[in-house]
Amino acid sequence: MGKTFEQKRHDNLQKMAADLLREQNPFTNVGVIEKFFALDRRRGDSIHRKRLNQGRYINMMEKYVAKKTLMTYQTDRYGNMRPLMLMNELQALADNHAESIGCGRTFCIENGIAWVVTHYLVDIIELPREGEEITFYTWPSAHDILKATRDFEIRGSDGRLMVRATSQWIVIDLEKRRPMKLDGLPHWDLITDRAYDRTFEKFPDFEIEKSHTMKCRYDDVDVNQHINNAVYAVWATESVGFNFRNSHKLRGIELNFKKEVSANTPEVKVDVLMDGMMSRHKITTDGVENCNVICRWEENDIKLP
Repeated sequence: MGKTFEQKRHDNLQKMAADLLREQNPFTNVGVIEKFFALDRRRGDSIHRKRLNQGRYINMMEKYVAKKTLMTYQTDRYGNMRPLMLMNELQALADNHAESIGCGRTFCIENGIAWVVTHYLVDIIELPREGEEITFYTWPSAHDILKATRDFEIRGSDGRLMVRATSQWIVIDLEKRRPMKLDGLPHWDLITDRAYDRTFEKFPDFEIEKSHTMKCRYDDVDVNQHINNAVYAVWATESVGFNFRNSHKLRGIELNFKKEVSANTPEVKVDVLMDGMMSRHKITTDGVENCNVICRWEENDIKLP
């Protein structure tokens, strides 16, 4: 007989406590500690808490936290964080936190299921800059019988809010290719604070102004054998054209995923409407809607040739 949810959870706790005691990097410790307490705070396990306090304990919070310094390859020609990197970091943060609370990739593989994101709503107050130390936060903020909401924040080294976001997720049965109820997953606690208090609504249709064809590259495909979610943000932001993109910076992006783009798809069509400081995008393959995107922009203070 296989292990129960609680047995697997206990094993995860033991492993994370051991990892923490071996870890020497305080930035990594933040994430490890937050993962542990997100798992363990309901149990009040004093033995684990004593072991953790012997490590490089920084602060006990309920939100999952990770610190990073933004590298050159993660930024554009102006030194601002690329949309691809922003979406990749949010996705990785969600994956890591889900894994730590017992309902991430390991659990999904064992049970023939997968988390699927349906919406990202991202508000950019200030784009992180190359060389800046930034702190990522994420937490599950709500759920119903089928859908889960996960929020995010990115803050600068001085604590200022730079990016806030919310996202909506479902779990699908990979064999049946249908959504499943969340009550079949291990329990997780909610933190009802909202980073970006928005509702997930249907994106309005728009009159197409221009269309582009985007090639699907080999490196766009992830281990799930479809185009990675972050690539849709690239297709949208690239489709506004070089001149507009070079003279503007992204202030927000909203994505509504409809249908995955499979690994062997050669190209996608991106329909665009430019509406002042907003651009609307519809990504399709063979007439099937894959994703709708809305981008908000503002003019750059400087413009490179």
